[in-house]
Amino acid sequence: MGIDDTTQSLTAIRLLEHARRSVPELTAQEAKARLDRGEFDLILDVRESEEWQKGRLPGAVHAPRGMLEFHADPSTKYARSEITSRREANVLIACASGCRSLLAAETLQRMGYRRVASLAGGLAEWVRLGLPVEGGSHPASGSSRSLT
Repeated sequence: MGIDDTTQSLTAIRLLEHARRSVPELTAQEAKARLDRGEFDLILDVRESEEWQKGRLPGAVHAPRGMLEFHADPSTKYARSEITSRREANVLIACASGCRSLLAAETLQRMGYRRVASLAGGLAEWVRLGLPVEGGSHPASGSSRSLT
């Protein structure tokens, strides 16, 4: 059964299960190692503004989930060049827990962004491990080093 099967109602869990079939999920440790090696050209944070202000992955670009499609589509008045110019780039997508980022990554794939990955466990796991966060009030905020 595909995601477009209309005999069953879609649930959030079912949408996430479908997204996991095509979107790579990276643990915080894997993502940090790849970031340290310069393997990502763009980090997208799809959380809401209130969450973003509390802290984020260093270098992340804010693109709230509710506006992502518009920010990523060069034909809209909401297009953001820091996103649309990187359609062929390696993109890491983050949210609070890894669910919105997974759905966002699948959406971007459908829009032609082929090299996307989702941060499993989201910023919560990143912070739990003491990895660096910029801005805001997270315990690791302002740190350029790991606190673990």
